[in-house]
Amino acid sequence: MGPTHRLAAAAAAALLAVGGLAGCSLPGTGSSSSGDGSGGAEGSVGKASFDNPTKPVVQGTVDSPIAQGAKVDIAVMGLKVKGKLANLTVRFTPRVPGNPGRLDAYDLNGKNGLGTSLIDPVNLKRYVVVRDSGDKELQTHEIFTPMPNNQPTLFFFSFAAPPENVKAVDVQIGSWPAFRDIPVQR
Repeated sequence: MGPTHRLAAAAAAALLAVGGLAGCSLPGTGSSSSGDGSGGAEGSVGKASFDNPTKPVVQGTVDSPIAQGAKVDIAVMGLKVKGKLANLTVRFTPRVPGNPGRLDAYDLNGKNGLGTSLIDPVNLKRYVVVRDSGDKELQTHEIFTPMPNNQPTLFFFSFAAPPENVKAVDVQIGSWPAFRDIPVQR
């Protein structure tokens, strides 16, 4: 790189640093200080964000066959539709007596996949987790996601969105009882 290129690169870096310190934003990126604590960035398409549910819609405690007296607290945090997808967020908290070592959802469910699904009581349909072009399910991995004992772990599952006339669905997770009437947020 010649001296002219180095000088131009240094000038561009200085302008970016001054613009960043002054609270300016680059064109098309929107303001970085939204003030609402959402952690989103506004761009030309809209406000970017991530699901960060804090309060469960419903929760329950179920038995786990992994060990004598083992339980799992399951909290459905929400089911939110975005476009043609519905994203389900679930919080699992394993409660296994003793020192169980490494835990995962597969083992907690009796060495079975979770097979999480939505049951649509209006159209009498079962929605299964969507698969991508590589034939992988769009969900948190059941085996490779460690779940510390007595600590909550969030799982995410993506489904085809139920039609507009469906206001609530049942959620079936693993071999445990279904959670009924989970509202569909739009």
